[in-house]
Amino acid sequence: MAQSRRPTLADVASRVGVSAKTVSRVLNEDGPVSDATRAKVLAAVDELGFRPNLMARNMRVGARDSTVALVVPEMGNPFFGTVAGGVEDVVRDRGLTLLMGSSAEDEQSELSLITAFLARRISGLLVVPATGAHHRYLRRERDGGLPVVFLDRPAAGLAADAVVSENEEGARAGVAHLIAHGHRRVAFVGDRPATLYTRKMRQRGYRAALSAAGIPYDPTLVASAHDPYTAGVAVRRLLDSPSPPTAVFCGNNFASLGVVPALAEAGRRDVALVCFDDLPLAAVLEPGLTVVAQDPAAIGRAAAERVIARLGGDRSAARTVMVPVRVIERGSGELAPPD
Repeated sequence: MAQSRRPTLADVASRVGVSAKTVSRVLNEDGPVSDATRAKVLAAVDELGFRPNLMARNMRVGARDSTVALVVPEMGNPFFGTVAGGVEDVVRDRGLTLLMGSSAEDEQSELSLITAFLARRISGLLVVPATGAHHRYLRRERDGGLPVVFLDRPAAGLAADAVVSENEEGARAGVAHLIAHGHRRVAFVGDRPATLYTRKMRQRGYRAALSAAGIPYDPTLVASAHDPYTAGVAVRRLLDSPSPPTAVFCGNNFASLGVVPALAEAGRRDVALVCFDDLPLAAVLEPGLTVVAQDPAAIGRAAAERVIARLGGDRSAARTVMVPVRVIERGSGELAPPD
């Protein structure tokens, strides 16, 4: 049996009995073609199921594709899925299609993925930077008119638009909430590495809340974890220490997914808990999970709006948009310390 293949422009031309150039004129509405020939070409396109190679056409004529690309560090993180949904809501309304790929939090994978997207002549690029990545190489693309916007974390080595949460202020508010309920030993379980932008900003907010309350910073109450398992191990180690915390502040959603079950397994319903990032079913836990809620959909929408503005001719200086966060009280953050 002959192997099936995608129909080509030449196949359409052969079916109608015209040149490939004539078919191209019909599809691109570029040049004189009789109504009768146009109808035959369109009928053949429909019969054969031909799909024009828009990427090849755009590269040939020097135009950009009708796509916007988004690079995220982790596909499995629901936060980035919601960010992508916010982006798509905006670009779809403008007739653009969203392409998406994951860097797996690796700078070389990020570079390869972005290079592949740029080869498609995309109309806009949105990036959640991988840890350690640098973006100087995008300066020529940005200066050439390609909208480049960074989400959740700013670019390194490049002045570019960015959309981030109020990380420092949100962490400060969450820790201050625990302090207001009487806690003096508040642990911090943050992302890894410690140089990660969101980790640095949230730990800065943690320290600011302690300082404002006159509580000395204790590095033995600080732990790092990038996945639920290591977060669970970290909190158990903290609780088994000679001077354990009475409250824990989780620096991201993956840490929360490890700390919450670790506390439940240990039967520690007396440890107060506030987490940065909301979680599905957080309200049905017992007690409900108090969180500093981000708005990832708003981050995606704001970033996409920056792309659209740049495509519309906005040549203003690069700016950073801060998306507000809010503390949602559900019970775990309102527990008083033991006597």
